[in-house]
Amino acid sequence: MTIDQLREMFNKPPFQPFRLQLADGTEVPVTHPECVAHHPAHPRTITVMLPSGAAKIIDLLLVAATHIENDKTA
Repeated sequence: MTIDQLREMFNKPPFQPFRLQLADGTEVPVTHPECVAHHPAHPRTITVMLPSGAAKIIDLLLVAATHIENDKTA
């Protein structure tokens, strides 16, 4: 995954929470666009703030898949 592909997920209105599945099978929830940060000089690495308040640093080359969260209210 590239930072541009990640931006596409954010810019598609309305924002839908999603999970990043890493190469080792770990899944990282992205609940809001403001939960992700990256440094312009290092666009391959992102930091995701988790619902617990912890942060996860991710190399985007290790993202194997993305999963859009289904609307559970429907």
